[in-house]
Amino acid sequence: MEKAEMTKWLEKANVLIEALPYIQRFHGKTIVVKYGGSAMVDHALKKSVIRDVALLKLVGFRPIIVHGGGKEITRWVDRIGLETRFVNGLRVTDKETMEVAEMVLNRVNKGLVSMMEKVGLKAVGLSGKDGTVLRVQRKFSDGQDIGYVGEVTEVNPQLLNSLLDQDFIPVICPIGSDDEYHSYNINADDAACAIATAMKASKLVFLTDIEGVYRDPADPGSLISEMTAGEALELLKSGNVGGGMLPKIQNCVDAIQAGVSRVHILDGRIEHSLLLEFYTNRGIGTAIIGDEEERYHVEQ
Repeated sequence: MEKAEMTKWLEKANVLIEALPYIQRFHGKTIVVKYGGSAMVDHALKKSVIRDVALLKLVGFRPIIVHGGGKEITRWVDRIGLETRFVNGLRVTDKETMEVAEMVLNRVNKGLVSMMEKVGLKAVGLSGKDGTVLRVQRKFSDGQDIGYVGEVTEVNPQLLNSLLDQDFIPVICPIGSDDEYHSYNINADDAACAIATAMKASKLVFLTDIEGVYRDPADPGSLISEMTAGEALELLKSGNVGGGMLPKIQNCVDAIQAGVSRVHILDGRIEHSLLLEFYTNRGIGTAIIGDEEERYHVEQ
């Protein structure tokens, strides 16, 4: 074997060795991945995420996927001539819009399940209504009624635990039901946070269209690789975080305070971002950990 070829194979071996402590640390642990953004609409990125999930499953993780579908819902709402309105960034969801949302999310759900089965995974698609996994109450935005938008009040982990124990990957669309069994659309970030908390997940991951959390959004070099929940709260108070990142970081902190070990914000536009974050020393996104938690990255 030529020296150049041997070097190439040694580099591959070193990648596996670098991943070893992370594989050992999280073997058998539950991970919740909130799947959204460009990774849901770009076919190549979709395949990348599914392959990452397959590898995570094979090396011992117990993955749960929670997905959104806002862009697809908007496309279908516009297509059939319904009005799209937002209040404080939340979609106003009347009865007709709720019917469209449920149809679209279930369609997206089954598509993801099919992709997983093509790579040899055992996956089951469900909504939060199945097995009353997600029980909700009506959510208001600054006192305004925004229709069939739900706030999670209770998560029933029984069905999810049964599926995981039988070696299935639950793929969940964020539809829940209230005490009268009416359907409600739930923000996918909120649903993922509630599920991760109820399942006592070791990791909660948000796949987004940003590289991570910046100390200064105007400075590309200020990406934060790792911070504690306390440091995240200080960042929120600093005024340097705005827009959609505010509720996302708050969700991360809430999950940490509720018992989730680590929360990751990753750029889903990068192929294999899950593997790069979990199984390399540096990672590529932002990891938020509990104030007393051991630092994530392993020094060699």
